Amino acid sequence: MSQLATHHDEHAITVPAPAEVVYEVIADVTRWPFTFTPTVHAERLEQTGDEELIRLWALANDEVKTWTSRRVLDRAGRRVRFRQEVSQPPVAAMGGEWVLEPVSEGETRVLLKHDFQALDDDPAGVDWIKKAVDRNSLSELDRLRHAAEAAGELAELTVSFDDSIRIDGGIDDVYEFLYEAREWPRRLPHVARLALAEDTPGIQVMEMDTTAANGSVHTTKSVRVCFPNRIVYKQTEVPALMSAHVGEWSLRAEGGAVTATSRHTVMIRRDAVTAVLGEGATVRKARDFVRQALGKNSMTTLEHAKAFAESRGRG
Repeated sequence: MSQLATHHDEHAITVPAPAEVVYEVIADVTRWPFTFTPTVHAERLEQTGDEELIRLWALANDEVKTWTSRRVLDRAGRRVRFRQEVSQPPVAAMGGEWVLEPVSEGETRVLLKHDFQALDDDPAGVDWIKKAVDRNSLSELDRLRHAAEAAGELAELTVSFDDSIRIDGGIDDVYEFLYEAREWPRRLPHVARLALAEDTPGIQVMEMDTTAANGSVHTTKSVRVCFPNRIVYKQTEVPALMSAHVGEWSLRAEGGAVTATSRHTVMIRRDAVTAVLGEGATVRKARDFVRQALGKNSMTTLEHAKAFAESRGRG
């Protein structure tokens, strides 16, 4: 059996931030959905010393793919090596590394290297992978630059909160309500339209029109990853006030009832605050606005999920 051809790719950017700051952004994979545009969801499955096993769900050429990778974190050497252990077609194998080269105390050159093999050396597969690597690498490096530059503002611009409700019903019924989002336009007063595709079981891509209190309609696009009693999501197209929005619906059975929780994490766009909220508006006002608007919609959804589940009785 002939050896598959190995292809190499490399992308670079100079980031106006110290190497230590840039390294932290790359090393903390749990923040990748919030930081990098292509990443939908990330989980750290194992960690031993400087080695970890992670699973990622990400957009590649507008398709949602998932894979597991082994990463080696080398803080002293300012690099992070990665190698996929379970890949998805057309990828047969992929690995690479992030390499940080300090240019000065406040500047870092970042190299993102990839090597990959395509299943059966299929030329169409090679082209698909190269396009995805090029597209995602350029996006990730650009977002890395923004994240490193805004590291000092992270606490001010980040809004993270959750809301919970107790439901005297079956956990499967609550999950059904949250999972069957295509039914939301007839079940939820603030959802005017929703289009949902689920080509891969458990991975949903949806576009939703939401009506605000003032009657305006906002369109968002999201990718949802559905686990048992838990749905995580990322908005791939966000309202103007945000630069990122990720969230989660989680269910926990306790004491014969269900605790349903909605969690949001949002990054405010500082340069959009006055354009959206008016002259003189502050980041504080934007934080309060986002908390109120998202919290209201989430609680409305949870209250309707409660009524749906309780109408069916415990089960």
